[in-house]
Amino acid sequence: MTRLMVTGATGHLGRRVAARAAAAGWALTGTYLSRPGEHADEQLDVRDADAVRKSVERIRPAVVVHAAAGRDRDDWRTNADGAAHVAVACAAAGVRLVHVSSDAVFSGRAVDYDESAEPDPVYRYGASKAAAETAVRAVVPTAAVVRTSLIVGGGDGGHETLTHDLVAGRVTGALFTDQIRRPVHVDDLADALLELAAGDYAGVLNVAGADVLSRYDLGVLVARRDGLDPAAIPAARAADVRPGLPTDVRLRTERAAALLRTRLRGAQEFMTAAF
Repeated sequence: MTRLMVTGATGHLGRRVAARAAAAGWALTGTYLSRPGEHADEQLDVRDADAVRKSVERIRPAVVVHAAAGRDRDDWRTNADGAAHVAVACAAAGVRLVHVSSDAVFSGRAVDYDESAEPDPVYRYGASKAAAETAVRAVVPTAAVVRTSLIVGGGDGGHETLTHDLVAGRVTGALFTDQIRRPVHVDDLADALLELAAGDYAGVLNVAGADVLSRYDLGVLVARRDGLDPAAIPAARAADVRPGLPTDVRLRTERAAALLRTRLRGAQEFMTAAF
């Protein structure tokens, strides 16, 4: 069996990557920061370069899927420095790397972005993900750098949780009607990452869902799926509430559609199906 190491294997995405890898027969090691999980038994803080190097040397994976992310989206040390530490360790050990990036690296000025688009982030989280890409591509030119969008599915994605909290009044705020994305199901993304782990694709690949939706419209789909009242979801425009945030960012996925066996479903489809 091929040894796979998944960083951040207790997070929403990393947990699904690890579970699906285990089911597919990979020899799996998943990492966690503070508490172990079902498929995460290796404690690792990616902010610690020496710890990352020692873990990779000891585990000796053939592939690393780097899905770890900061609890705080503005955690530069985890998002940017951590990715660099993983890249350096993989390069030193000759390990294939699949790195998870984000459409947050873009400003939205161009609206449509293919794999050749250069990052132009306009806020700290996007800048940290752009810095991570720069490190990974410089240190491990053979790495696959996967840019993705809003990740939903399983009932515990960030957007799903936020929709429930807004409807219940547990948090204040709103879902933005002018922030447009291409949401992807967590299982589709996980399967795509595992395909790339098993292959030799190098460079950027956009992996996002088929449908173009606003954050508000996605919240409506979550509410309908989960038996909530969509009318209870507060709506607003990002341009009014937080001027300067990226609004319309659409990842073009023609390359992924041609390359991958995994079908990247649209939210209109997967939100009407079981979790």
